[in-house]
Amino acid sequence: MTALPRTDVPQHQHQDPEHLCWGGGQEHVRHHRLEVSHLSVSYREVLALSGIDFTTECGRSIGLIGPNGAGKSTLLKSLAGLIKPDAGMIRWRGHPLTHSSHEIAYLPQRGDVDWKFPITVRGLVEMGRYPNLGWWKTYRQHDADIVERALTAMRLQDLQHRQISALSGGQQQRTFIARALAQEAHVLLLDEPFTGLDRPAQENLEQLFHELTREGRLLIAGHHDLATVSKIFDDVLLIKCQQVAFGSVKEAFTPERIAETYGPSSRAPSEHQKQTTASQAGPA
Repeated sequence: MTALPRTDVPQHQHQDPEHLCWGGGQEHVRHHRLEVSHLSVSYREVLALSGIDFTTECGRSIGLIGPNGAGKSTLLKSLAGLIKPDAGMIRWRGHPLTHSSHEIAYLPQRGDVDWKFPITVRGLVEMGRYPNLGWWKTYRQHDADIVERALTAMRLQDLQHRQISALSGGQQQRTFIARALAQEAHVLLLDEPFTGLDRPAQENLEQLFHELTREGRLLIAGHHDLATVSKIFDDVLLIKCQQVAFGSVKEAFTPERIAETYGPSSRAPSEHQKQTTASQAGPA
């Protein structure tokens, strides 16, 4: 298990000096940190994940890389507070996760969502305000303004009255991200968000990732397409039921670490593959 220091700044790392999460309202370059220490998780007495140890902050995007069954979804659900770890600590802004869980949004795989549920895009995004309303607070103009801003940010104004069952894959992802923005989440945990999207939708989502990190949010996403990792993410966390490496894409996403994660037959994407992937991109 290796934790590598971040020594470079990727070309899409773009931290504004006064970046603000919608729910923050203050400078927090160092204050808004996510710290994971010696995390272990079991399912029915079977160890599913162990030795997870990393620290990151707002304004970064992290690709969670590993084969099927490596524990990517387990880690995301643990960070979201949906699964209780056996050991270790998750701290957000210096406090245990449960103290600020409304600032962390989990977006499941699209296949895990009932898209036939009768609700419009706007109705789903409005659900993001519920954690902030509590039991007795009413839906106010302030809440409507935040929902409107989330719809605008995800370019959903023209789709806001459409039923979610009528959305394309890319529109579905944007709707769930908009709900997280309406929640005023600082941290977005996304489980394989690019899976099943066509090329234009993937490119659109990549651009949205960069916009969200520029805004000061922390994005952690499960990802399986090794050829696009360097285009999308600032950092990578490679796991195979335990941590293999964490660090910047340049430092940690190496052929040696990829082989350690996937097996000796796996290879890091070549520069030719990366350029081919970029050239095949459709319009955003």
